[in-house]
Amino acid sequence: MNTFFKSAVLLIVVAFIGECIEFLINMILARELGEEGLGLYMSILPTILFIVVIASLELPISISKFVAEKSVIFHRSMLIHALKFATICTVVFSLLAIWLLPMIPVFDRYHPLVPWLFILLIPVIAFSSVARGYFMGSQKMGKIAFANFLRRAGQLVLLVVLFMFTTFEADVALLVALCTLIASEFLVLSFLFVAFLIHMRQLKREPRAHLSGSKVRKTLLEVSIPTTGLRIFHAATFAVKPFFIKETLVKAGMVDTLAMVQYGKMAGVAFTIGFFPAFIAHSLLIVLIPTVSEAYAKKDTDRLQTLLRKVMLVTAAYGIPAAATFYFFAEPLTSLFFENSPAVRYLQLLVPYFLFHFFVIPMQAYLIGLGLVKDAFIHALYSTVFSFGMMYVLGSNPNLQMDGIILGMNMSAVLLTCLHYVTICKKINVNVLLRENRL
Repeated sequence: MNTFFKSAVLLIVVAFIGECIEFLINMILARELGEEGLGLYMSILPTILFIVVIASLELPISISKFVAEKSVIFHRSMLIHALKFATICTVVFSLLAIWLLPMIPVFDRYHPLVPWLFILLIPVIAFSSVARGYFMGSQKMGKIAFANFLRRAGQLVLLVVLFMFTTFEADVALLVALCTLIASEFLVLSFLFVAFLIHMRQLKREPRAHLSGSKVRKTLLEVSIPTTGLRIFHAATFAVKPFFIKETLVKAGMVDTLAMVQYGKMAGVAFTIGFFPAFIAHSLLIVLIPTVSEAYAKKDTDRLQTLLRKVMLVTAAYGIPAAATFYFFAEPLTSLFFENSPAVRYLQLLVPYFLFHFFVIPMQAYLIGLGLVKDAFIHALYSTVFSFGMMYVLGSNPNLQMDGIILGMNMSAVLLTCLHYVTICKKINVNVLLRENRL
């Protein structure tokens, strides 16, 4: 348990620094790209996330579970087969991307080179995923923390240097902003893979056992396929959401361009502020997956119950004060981006959405560690269908518009949290008050 909290604290501290940097990044983007450019930038981010999910095949999760559950003598053999598998996936996905991406209508409003940037991202994500999974599973969280910091710091430095000394046209400025994002992933790959190769040499000197490639692939895919399915679903709905929201707002009587600007302010301002504390939840997620996997493999129910209580307590301890801060200090926070912005109201209305997602993120890690990825997918399906339905019904109302969109999002966040929580409690034999059920 001490190792868990030491790792979590390390990730939280570094992630806090990273989130501060991300805050600066979005402020620079808001200033350099303008309202419409920021809307376009935020609208394409879900597509980037979708590509990242496909390219990684959730190898960080499946590899970390393998490393946490299996003896060290199997690690080197598994990693070699994982690298071969990542190479095959890179070739296949790159060829598919070269064929499909230029034909996707989403890219029509962007510079012609943008699809090719995304194609370059595929091998970077695939190989960094193997290294990331190993370091997660072996509890070497210092390297994960530094890699996360390097991504944000690298993008910030590139943005400052490029925009400080050069002026770009609107479409080129957007391309440059996306280039800095891709370049930061190259920095992460360089660091992680060098560290990974050093550890592979160390493993070579240790006693080791050989595993067949088919067995390794089967073990990894048993976790990767359902988890990737879950992430693809999340990424696909996340990618569709900006355009769905825009069309819903247009149906409510809002002009097309204004609808994109309003979404940009919600995603670029309200989301940036509201999800700022989520670095704590994501840090817990990274540590929870191997920790819960190990405890569940050993059938250590007491540890699972104690861990859930502490995770819920930590989440409430930071989530509730953060939500109160967003509500009462919305105006000064949003004015850091734009003066007299409707994002003030958006941030206040989104408070339940942010708060419940702080709980959802570590609970999703719990479900993965407990082998309940199918349940997590079903919960996501129910809440997403409900969310889109409510967003359409409420958001297309001319009297509600963006307020209706946000109300629909809040409802789905509450539903998803309840579904996850009840399922976890049932699995580890506690009631909703986190007290053990007695037979």
